[in-house]
Amino acid sequence: MKKRNLHLGLLGLSMFGLMTSCSDDYASNNSDSNISGSESSFVVAATLGEANKLLKSEALNSGTISANDNGKVTDLGTTWIYYQDKYLYRLVYNQGNAGLSSSYKMEANGSIEERDYTYEIPRFTAYGIYNNYIVTSSTGDLSTSYADENGYLPKGFLFSYLDVENETLRTNSETIFSENYLGNGEYVTLAGYVQVGSKVFSAPIPMGLSQYGVKANNGEYVVYPELVKTESGGSASSAYVEGELQWTQHPNEAWIAIYNNIDLMNPKLIKTDKISYACGRYRSQYYQSIWAADNGDIYVFSPSYAKTMTAAVQQTTLPAGVVRIKSGAEDFDADYYCNLEEQTNGKSFLRCWHIAEDYFLMLMYDRPLTETGFVATELAVFKGSTKELNYVSGIPSADVLSGFGNTPHVENGKVYVSIATTDADQPAIYEVDPITAVATKGLVVESDAVTAVGKLSYYK
Repeated sequence: MKKRNLHLGLLGLSMFGLMTSCSDDYASNNSDSNISGSESSFVVAATLGEANKLLKSEALNSGTISANDNGKVTDLGTTWIYYQDKYLYRLVYNQGNAGLSSSYKMEANGSIEERDYTYEIPRFTAYGIYNNYIVTSSTGDLSTSYADENGYLPKGFLFSYLDVENETLRTNSETIFSENYLGNGEYVTLAGYVQVGSKVFSAPIPMGLSQYGVKANNGEYVVYPELVKTESGGSASSAYVEGELQWTQHPNEAWIAIYNNIDLMNPKLIKTDKISYACGRYRSQYYQSIWAADNGDIYVFSPSYAKTMTAAVQQTTLPAGVVRIKSGAEDFDADYYCNLEEQTNGKSFLRCWHIAEDYFLMLMYDRPLTETGFVATELAVFKGSTKELNYVSGIPSADVLSGFGNTPHVENGKVYVSIATTDADQPAIYEVDPITAVATKGLVVESDAVTAVGKLSYYK
């Protein structure tokens, strides 16, 4: 079948300063676990050498599947997104002609096939689902037409909207500034999108002052002049340029943006001083840490990553914690706050995901962020309504652990996450019961790594 490629230009954005990891994935929850012949099956994306394979399995809690001479061969992806159980998207952001994105579906005979269209999606740092759209976004320099009198470029957003049913792709038609987004002069990036009803919730993460922001209004937004860079330096995600102020000057607050529709313009902004900014951090990655419970309450998690900043004035004094926005509300619940570190001996977390009801899975660090060498080696389950956190038993010990899968899959109230160890040749899928916080080893995947776990079903 001839493939159709959809290409979009950068629409006023000349470059982007943030990147995601080379392998990330997003799985939508599915409640139906009944596998009926070839019409529905769990689908695991696994790498073997330089190839990615889509492998089918009748179960996640037992058995073995192999990527050796088996499965649908695909290119590697930046992010894997299961849109319900209808489509699997392999997204690749285009940096230096990185490649094309594509999607897959299950046919009536049970085979997994690539759909008609491929896409050139600009690189992105946040993604999510809104109705029939997969939305991605990034923050970067706007075009030279917006330069100030010094020639400095302001930051702006690039949103991409991929219509999963019609297989179309577009970006925002209007320029949307990310400068001074929160009223403190700093530019922001967005970490994750959560839809509740017709509204979209996202976490704006303050990134500091760009060269443009430092000079804005005669420098009124510079709280700590000693932090303005006097020369360019750093590398990768920590690179900086002369004249900017890197990282936020306001680490003891968190913001949520509430949008009324998919255009992601003119949000209502709400702030809390109970937690620091709401996202997990690892190098250039900004992990989503806002999630909706089944009843529509939104839980906002902060790992307090700003504890790791070099400058004392940029270090948060707040512990890792959780706040809440009640269903139907557009402000923080004044009666809700949870200090996570009181239950973890001062340890924080790298990532979190919603499981079911008001249970959330958390990937925990092995020591406080105020110490050096912290790594994420444990899992825990947090229940929002009771504020109770329990560490998961039954997973491999830290001395043999080599990695967790990027995003778990939820099925019938249980969560499934891939775990690789140094004492086994293949990664395995572990089933975690959030009520008991007990993990049980399940499906073994003969491959180098598991990049995504989910389900696909046949739809006429």
